[in-house]
Amino acid sequence: MTDEKTQLPRLGVPGLPSGWSLGALLIAALVLMPILSVVWIAFHPTENIWGHLMSTSLPRYAANTLVVMVWVGGLSAVIGTLTAWLVVMYAFPGKKVLEWALLCPLAVPGYLGAYALVDFLEFAGPVQTGLRAIFGWADARDYFFPDIRSRYAAIFVLTMSLYPYVYLLARAGFREQSGSAHEVARALGANAFRRFWAIGVPLARPAIAAGTAIVMMETVNDYGTVDFFGVQTLTTGIFSVWLEAGNAGGAAQIACVILAMILALVALEKVSRRHSRFYRMSRSERDLPVVRLKGRLAWAVTAFCAVPVIAGFVLPVSVLAHHALTRPGRWLAPGLGEALTNTVAVGGAAAVVTVLASLFVVYGARLTRRELPRLLLPVTTIGYAAPGAVLAVGLLIPLGAFDNALADTVLALTGSDPGLMLTGGAAVIVYAYAVRFFAIAEGAADAAMGRVAPSLPLAARTLGQTAGGTLRRIYAPLIRGSVATALLLVFVDCVKELPATLLLRPFNFNTLATRAHEQATLEKIADAAPSAILIIAVSLLAVALVARQMLRTR
Repeated sequence: MTDEKTQLPRLGVPGLPSGWSLGALLIAALVLMPILSVVWIAFHPTENIWGHLMSTSLPRYAANTLVVMVWVGGLSAVIGTLTAWLVVMYAFPGKKVLEWALLCPLAVPGYLGAYALVDFLEFAGPVQTGLRAIFGWADARDYFFPDIRSRYAAIFVLTMSLYPYVYLLARAGFREQSGSAHEVARALGANAFRRFWAIGVPLARPAIAAGTAIVMMETVNDYGTVDFFGVQTLTTGIFSVWLEAGNAGGAAQIACVILAMILALVALEKVSRRHSRFYRMSRSERDLPVVRLKGRLAWAVTAFCAVPVIAGFVLPVSVLAHHALTRPGRWLAPGLGEALTNTVAVGGAAAVVTVLASLFVVYGARLTRRELPRLLLPVTTIGYAAPGAVLAVGLLIPLGAFDNALADTVLALTGSDPGLMLTGGAAVIVYAYAVRFFAIAEGAADAAMGRVAPSLPLAARTLGQTAGGTLRRIYAPLIRGSVATALLLVFVDCVKELPATLLLRPFNFNTLATRAHEQATLEKIADAAPSAILIIAVSLLAVALVARQMLRTR
């Protein structure tokens, strides 16, 4: 008997769950555990300070988070949508370069952009130094210069770092539209703006909304940028309440506010388009008409598309590279090699664990006769929406209690103290990374397996192959490209992750991200530059992969 949905043989004895089903359920439970743990701790705190938080700092944290999130989301939507429309609909000088260069800011995490911007614009930076030299000003009392460490600067940096999410999805949304609708609108006299506003944006709205939602979630997750600019958000509040005030219950309560905000954001996006329907206009697809721009207008479009690339990639990379290259001795600084080793080891382990677990869950859900694993499959993606600081709260507290109980038991039985075996090492960081980026690996695995013709695994099972043998001999060769892509994307995200690493790392354990953050917070941008350049170099691998896939879908 076969499953009507997947056309794969059902496994297991009737009435009993199969090993694949049980394994998928166990992995799903491990992914969801930190989220459920946060909720439990928030409602059962050792010392309840909810009333104190509500009357003091929580409204300020929430207001700053909402303001930054809305502004970054709105500006990213505008920049990403407009640049995507221009590169899809028009031909202008430098388009082929800018088409993929607009993705490059993804390689620069917001906190690295913040370090570079402050170094470039601060009193001792090249801009203000140059102004004083040109106009003869002696000190800051002779002229006005905006405060760099402000909420507006944080909004600017995060926007320049995150708009590519909208650009990438909006570009795909525009390219999938049929040229027939645009040609009809042009024949009816609609000008360029009218076609953009009445046809292009409505048809690409799901993609734009999805990209904007990702930007907002990443904004809420950010810690390094807002902390460096002195903006108190809900994420910085978790660090303050937990590490400075020593109240884990209060930190969990703030984490629950973040989760509620994220869930409300996702629900709002779905409700806003619940009555919208999007259909293809005709059976025969026609390519979008590309208009070749000339003269000043063409160069103006080139300049408009180049501005976010310069602000989000060229400027921060130039500033950091200047420090890294003019002071080569920093590359031999104590601790940098160890941080690089830790980053590769932890990120690599997390990538392998995440991808293997996602393959097991997706394959198990496709094979099982039961509905629960299939229902849990989309739920496990919630980890990506949960900020790293939230996952740290949900992991460290219960695992710490379990670790202490386990150590006490071993001590009582053997007389030797093993120490903290889970939270005392890097294993908890790998766990947090796996939960945080499980959605990326799961999405890649599900899409890849969905492209395999059901007749192939069915034939293998008919010829006597086990479920594991079918996975190794049929699926593995066909989906290895997608698996390699998922490994790279998860690894790069692990390299850039900061808040979860800061909260969960063992004593005297640094990754490239935490090392760069520590040096930058001490105003040692030159010392942070080598770590920052290595993070950007690794991240560019993922950007190059995405750009390569973009060019293939032309």
